[in-house]
Formats: sequence, structure tokens, C-alpha cells
Amino acid sequence: MRSINSQVSPKIAEIIEAATARFTAQCYELYGLPPLGGLVKTGDIYGIVCHAETAGMEPGRRPIARGKDEATEAAVYDSSPQLLKLLRSEFTASVVGYTDGEKIYQYLPPRPTRIHSFVYICQPEEVREFSGSFDFFNILLNASLTVPTEELIAAALRQMSLAQEDPRAFLVAAGKELANILSTDFIRLKNILGRLL
Repeated sequence: MRSINSQVSPKIAEIIEAATARFTAQCYELYGLPPLGGLVKTGDIYGIVCHAETAGMEPGRRPIARGKDEATEAAVYDSSPQLLKLLRSEFTASVVGYTDGEKIYQYLPPRPTRIHSFVYICQPEEVREFSGSFDFFNILLNASLTVPTEELIAAALRQMSLAQEDPRAFLVAAGKELANILSTDFIRLKNILGRLL
């Protein structure tokens, strides 16, 4: 299996916190967040976006409303250009695999990524290569997340299906794999499958 180099896509963020099972990255562009369930890569580590937020730069200091006298949301930023330096967008990704040479492993890597590593959105070719296996389901099903696991798995599958030549066949295959894994948890399975539309 050939590993696709995600570095052809532009870097969107930089790691500001790293652990074995997840990493957090700050986006270079305000609101330049990847979608929930999007596959991202930093170095040789893959993650699925499981949380995103935009907030003030200073912890504990919330932004205040500024648009009372403005006609549009864009006008708020035009009249207060400093907002772009006072706010930040960041996201957390659940680690779902890594590469070692030419092979993709869908389990946790031996060590976390480095602080200040660049983060890239995986291109369709790399998404197709990564999603050739559904072994990452076990990581997500057992992860401690801020969003419901069912929502994240469904979002990831919807995002991955966009890169497939036959999105429906991909979702059917994913549904069959989930049915095997969750054979004793019908409600959880139903919740995931119901969100794949």
C-alpha cells in the first residue's frame, strides 16, 4: 500500500497540545476549521476532528457583542479589525492511526505528535487509502469524547464517503462492519446508521 503525501494540501493549523490519543491545533485563519468528522494529518499521525471552537485568546475572557449598530456580520469585523487578533479558532482530533513507511496502521501510535507540528486536511486520495479499512471504529467507539460517539462516527463516514468513487457502496460496507461490531448494541448501531443520510 502506497502512502500518499498529504503535504500537497495547504497547512491549516498548528499543534498546540498533544497526547497519545488526541491532539489540539490552532487554525491559522479565524473560522478556518475542518468539518466535524474530517480526516486530518500531522506528520505521520491521522486524526478525526471531534471538537472545534472559536473563542477569545485570553482564557476566561469572553468576547462581547459588537453588532448592534452594524448591518451585517462582516461589518462587525470591518469596524473592529482587531477582532482577528483577539479571537482564535481551534479543533481537537481523536488519533485514529499513523503511517510507518508505506503502511497505515489504524491504532494508536507509539508516541504523540510534536507541539508546533503542522496540520493538513487529507486529500481525497489519502482519505480513500485510509478508509480502505474500518479498524479505526474501535478507537472511536472506546474514546472519551466531548461529542457523542455516534455523532462522530456518522460525521466521519459522511466526510469519507465524499472522497469515494461509490459513496453509497462505501456507506453500506461501513454499516455492515458496524453491525458486526455493535451486534449486541442495536440502539447505538441504529443511532449511527440513522445519521448517515
